[in-house]
Amino acid sequence: MNTTTIDAPGAPARDCLSLFELAVLGAIWGASFMFQRVAAPEFGAFALAELRLALGALVLLPFLWRSWRSFPARVWPMLALLGAINSAVPFALFAYAAQHAPAGIGAICNSMAVLFTALVAYLFFGEKIGLRRSIALLAGFAGVIVLASAKTAGASIGLAVAVGTGAALLYGVGANLVRKQLVGMPPIAVAAATLSFASLELLPFAVRHWPEVMPSTHAWLSTIALGAICTGAAYAIYYRLIVRIGASRAVTVTYLVPLFAVAWAWLLLGEPLTLPMAVSATLILGSVAFSGHRQRDDRNAGA
Repeated sequence: MNTTTIDAPGAPARDCLSLFELAVLGAIWGASFMFQRVAAPEFGAFALAELRLALGALVLLPFLWRSWRSFPARVWPMLALLGAINSAVPFALFAYAAQHAPAGIGAICNSMAVLFTALVAYLFFGEKIGLRRSIALLAGFAGVIVLASAKTAGASIGLAVAVGTGAALLYGVGANLVRKQLVGMPPIAVAAATLSFASLELLPFAVRHWPEVMPSTHAWLSTIALGAICTGAAYAIYYRLIVRIGASRAVTVTYLVPLFAVAWAWLLLGEPLTLPMAVSATLILGSVAFSGHRQRDDRNAGA
């Protein structure tokens, strides 16, 4: 899950339909980690990420076709770079993490993207971080440490946590590049372009690491749902929400994704909610909420 906002106008209305769509979006993005958990062991990280990108791009291509003339020539190299930073590498990393850890682990790590966006803005773009965000970052990193030190069924998940956290860091970098380099561009068309570039960039790796054994029907269905629904359709819902209720309210879906991810994995995969997961989720989501009290509307939170 990866959300990027670009100077989107906000609307003050908060109606029942918008709240319903926020819940649906949280459920869809939460399910993406479950689908990765099902499909990644059979497809592998590169092939799964490639199929996800290609299917998501296909869903969003009509938006790019309608708006591509509004993109000046100078932005296309940046879109290609963002395809790698914001989609290709993070999607592959989360798919790798799904091979080695429960679905909820990746979703919890993904929540760090909001905090990493603030940290990258402070370190490289000269934005003030302030006491509130500093405390939030410390709490968030404490949550990552708690999660990384945990074990599932006797096996360490530290590497999966590190990989998921690295993907969230890349989302933070990508969010800042979007804010600085693509102001005024149509956001959903930007999403379509970056997914398309990412699909092309990851294709050689996917071909080289394509599974030798045909994946099962369950793995294929999970992959199709991951790409078409959890990536393509979810972006369309998200940007529709930005137009209706504004980016600051739409980004509250960040808090719902880990809850739905853990719930889906518990209900459908039988994965337990462990104490370290609960503690780390509380620390990370609490820090995101604490930091977000004064954050600007444009953020990145991804899967």
